[in-house]
Amino acid sequence: MNGQAGKLWGGRFEGESLQAVEAFTESVSFDNALAFHDIRGSQAHARMLAAQGVISSDDAASIVAGLDQIRGEIERGEFVWRVEREDVHMNIEARLTELVGDAGKRLHTGRSRNDQVALDFRLFVDERLADWARLLKAVIRSFLAQAREHVETLLPGCTHFQPAQPVTLAQHLLAYAWMFSRDIERIEDCRKRVQISPLGAGALAGTTYPLNPLAVAQDLGWERAFANSMDAVSDRDFVLESLFIGSVVMAHLSRLSEEIILWAAPQFGFVTLPDAYATGSSIMPQKKNPDVAELTRGKTGRVYGDLMSLLTTVKGLPMTYNRDLQEDKEPFIDCDRTVSMSLTMAAGMVAALVYKPEPMAAALKKGFLNATELADYLVTKGLPFRDAHEVTGKLVKMAEVRGVGLEDLPLAEMQLQSALIEADVYPVLDCRAAVERRKIPGGPGRASVLHQIATLTALAAE
Repeated sequence: MNGQAGKLWGGRFEGESLQAVEAFTESVSFDNALAFHDIRGSQAHARMLAAQGVISSDDAASIVAGLDQIRGEIERGEFVWRVEREDVHMNIEARLTELVGDAGKRLHTGRSRNDQVALDFRLFVDERLADWARLLKAVIRSFLAQAREHVETLLPGCTHFQPAQPVTLAQHLLAYAWMFSRDIERIEDCRKRVQISPLGAGALAGTTYPLNPLAVAQDLGWERAFANSMDAVSDRDFVLESLFIGSVVMAHLSRLSEEIILWAAPQFGFVTLPDAYATGSSIMPQKKNPDVAELTRGKTGRVYGDLMSLLTTVKGLPMTYNRDLQEDKEPFIDCDRTVSMSLTMAAGMVAALVYKPEPMAAALKKGFLNATELADYLVTKGLPFRDAHEVTGKLVKMAEVRGVGLEDLPLAEMQLQSALIEADVYPVLDCRAAVERRKIPGGPGRASVLHQIATLTALAAE
């Protein structure tokens, strides 16, 4: 028997495979991650074949039992993965035939590796997306725990990284919680398009066997089967969409990491890094480096690369299946590993951060964060907003020259710019009062913040 005749597809070949070609084309070294999904899909396929009368119920029972045995072997680390069998599917099918004989050879009836791998990968991606959602909820819960402790803590809110208006730390933290909640929404929406069974599409043109693709989908807990056999085997949109979601998640984690890095620096001093999420320097004893945050920021680029890799792979493929699509798994597996680890790190790090209200309060004294309050005050006195803006700008300039805050300017000098300014302006310029006046839904006022916490708590429940 020659080298290729021993392969499950080798009947048409006479020459032997080059070992270098086998090494180049094999995928079992990474697609064995899909082993349990392959078993699950194959068992659903076998049950459907029996229900449709394509194979006997006895053969289906032998197949299901044999696949259960293989699952156990894999779980115990006893299963031998053979590179010459190319991929996870051939490895499992060959072992199944060893265990149950001819019944194992009947499993592939009405099925191609093209629709088989598409199903397995959809099952794998769906499982991983569900886990991302679970991890995102843990991150949100960490933010909520911190927000509940800092409903009253004030700090400068920034635009253009410049002091803008006073806000509460809780409002600032909840902004991240809402950001990650959108990632969960994207995952939930994406999973609707992942959960479409392609099994029954065959290589590209379906099959003459009386299959029931919807029965397979329902066996797997899904509601839909493919609508077009050619699209079913060539579609990798579900992977691209998942990689995009992973990229957005990492973008959000990178923004968070950047802020933690800045806030932990002595120039800010807004937060103390927990020892568990920091490292030291080999030469400078005083250093406490935010390595977890920095690595998260750095790993964002590799996930972007995973997305670009697959976008590039699929951009020029003709219908239908092409071997290029073997390159869909490693980018997603890498993305999944990176996103999952990064979310796990973020949940723990956010929960362990120690925020420092005193430096935040001191920062409120810089940057004239109450300037908008003065302008709004003048508007309530009847001055058009643009005129109020100009008056306030002049007073800011005056205070800046003197090195004081707006609240420190004498009333008489403020009245030189506008006679509408009276003694009641000083309570208006208080930062805490400024925050509490912002009672608009979604704003930083106490009632709004508490409402946000309640809404997010329900969303992020385990």
